[in-house]
This record gives sequence, C-alpha cells and structure tokens, in this order.
Amino acid sequence: MKPNTARRIRAAGLAAGVLMLAGGCAGYQLGPTGLYRADIRTVYVPMFESDQLRQGLAEWLTEAVAKQIEMQTPYKVVHTPGADSVLTGRILSAQKQVLIESANDDARDIGYSQVVLVTWSARNGELLMQRRIKVGAHFLPESGQSLTTAQQQVVEDLANQIVNAMEAANW
Repeated sequence: MKPNTARRIRAAGLAAGVLMLAGGCAGYQLGPTGLYRADIRTVYVPMFESDQLRQGLAEWLTEAVAKQIEMQTPYKVVHTPGADSVLTGRILSAQKQVLIESANDDARDIGYSQVVLVTWSARNGELLMQRRIKVGAHFLPESGQSLTTAQQQVVEDLANQIVNAMEAANW
C-alpha cells in the first residue's frame, strides 16, 4: 500500500470517528447552562421568613442560598423585586432533640433539623418550583461540638438542596 493511501485511510477513519462522537453528543451541553431555565437570568432572594424563635436562622439561610445560587448556577442574584424570578422561603421548624443519653441523663448525641418551604416564581407569576425540604444533622457535646456546628451543617445542606431543586425545576 502506498504511503499516501495509508494516510488518507487514517485521516478518513479519524474524521469518521470525530463525526460519530460529535453526533452522539449533539444534544448535550458542557457546563451548567443546559441545566437551568434559559428564560431566567436574575433571581431576587428576599429575606427568608421564620416561624421559629431562634434568632438569626432566616438571615443565615438567606445568605447561604444567595451564595449558592451565584456559585452553582448561571443566575445573578439581585436585590430588587424587578428580577426575572423571585425565590422565597419560610423556616417552618427548627428542632433540637436528644438522640442518645448517658446513664446519668446527660445528652451524648443531639440531633438538629430544619424544615423549609421554598417557592420560586417567575416575574409573570408562573410557579417554577415549590418544595418542602427537611435537613438534619447531629452533634456530640462531649467532643466539643455545639448546636452552632449542627446549624452550620444544616444551613449549608439546605442551601445546596434548594439550588438543586432550582435545577430540577427546569425539567
């Protein structure tokens, strides 16, 4: 076989392989833009409300959600109600409970959970998503962990789940 013929055969095989790969991936997109609604660019996140007496939980969760939206989505969080969409939330419950006690009734393992109702609406009033999300964590006072440790974990997990629900609202 001549050297030019071999090169042509290899080039044709390579071109066919590239076309097969490109054709098989035609419906896919790289990056997060394909996972989110194209008609939404901005999200207004007003301060979450809380039915709980624990101070600062709503502020803490609102800040965490806004940061996660900015980090994980193509959306821009804005501070005006004129955005393409509005994400609101209400902390329905925040509970602490003893999971394991010592023989002397000392708390050894304490659970903490929050339940949040989240609603995401478009500017035109279309309901994009409404979910009730519950997240829990636990802490061990004997090892130096505190309620704040568990609250931080719960807030981070809630923020991630809320942003994941925004992605799922696209489907």
